[in-house]
Amino acid sequence: MLVQEQLQQIGTIAKESGIPIKTIRYYEEVGLIKASSRTEGGFRLFNADIIERLHFIKRSQSLGLSLTEIREFLDVHDRGNLPCQHIKAKLLDKLAAIEAQIQHLLVFKSELEELISDWEKVPVQTENKICPIIERN
Repeated sequence: MLVQEQLQQIGTIAKESGIPIKTIRYYEEVGLIKASSRTEGGFRLFNADIIERLHFIKRSQSLGLSLTEIREFLDVHDRGNLPCQHIKAKLLDKLAAIEAQIQHLLVFKSELEELISDWEKVPVQTENKICPIIERN
């Protein structure tokens, strides 16, 4: 009977975690969390440790990890292992992707600055050109 007292309904979990009920249901649907049981009325019941799991999911998402990646980490954890090395590898990949995006954005920024600096050189009228500055190669 003590186990039953530790179980909480989805509404309580939503309130404590700050995560909407709809999101919690979705996480269950995609296999990130599992309800421990259901009430006779069909309400989901969760162990109190679900709050920590939900916080892990939200923090992982805030770091740019996908739900698929998060599920992989949780699967490792559920098998009794720490997924920290797997997470580190994914975060290193994310960091490399961000570095590549930054480089791309810096090139793009330079191109825009060059176009804007040439704005004073716009001919008064050109044939078949909408805006010669951005149409040049």
